[in-house]
Amino acid sequence: MINVHYFTFGPFQENTYVLWDETKECVILDPGNSTASENKRLSDFISQNNLKATRLILTHAHIDHINGNKYVFDTYGLLPEVNEKDIYFIEKHTQSATMYGLQVEQSPMPKAFINEGDIITFGNSSLQTLHTPGHSPGSISFYNKEDAFIIGGDVLFYGSVGRSDLPMGNHDTLIRSIKEKLFPLGDHMKVYSGHGMPTSIGFERMNNPFLS
Repeated sequence: MINVHYFTFGPFQENTYVLWDETKECVILDPGNSTASENKRLSDFISQNNLKATRLILTHAHIDHINGNKYVFDTYGLLPEVNEKDIYFIEKHTQSATMYGLQVEQSPMPKAFINEGDIITFGNSSLQTLHTPGHSPGSISFYNKEDAFIIGGDVLFYGSVGRSDLPMGNHDTLIRSIKEKLFPLGDHMKVYSGHGMPTSIGFERMNNPFLS
């Protein structure tokens, strides 16, 4: 069974995830930590639970989801893995931060690219990958059928959907990603989003005003 824990970090209130199983191997997803106290919260949780961080994976590479990449690399020696279509945002990391009046350490460049159909493994567990563009061109979602959850980044939120007015976003593409990639996974699937509280496919199918 996969355990899921998330922290809410930074001025963007971004959700950073740690997933692990009985082997104690864990993956870090979308580290938004950017201060000493946030860094400590993340590393304290990993050490206090005797976890071994083995991979750093990204649903997409917008600034709020990659601010902790450098800390994760310095602490655990892990380079990010992301869809290649989002490499632009990593290259422009510090420039984006300046636009928001933030000071961050430049993210290291990815060691590998993740595509639809790839399987992310850690311990005895695995995540399937779906390409779900629209919020960004390289947005990807990770799901586990047995434990019935999705880590979806900024694609689908409780009662809302991701922004599509950012560079290289597209609203029609985003809605297609949700309806054609996420909805078929089933109403029972829990959705862990990049911001806000968890939701489910069934709830959003019935209640989300953007998806009627």
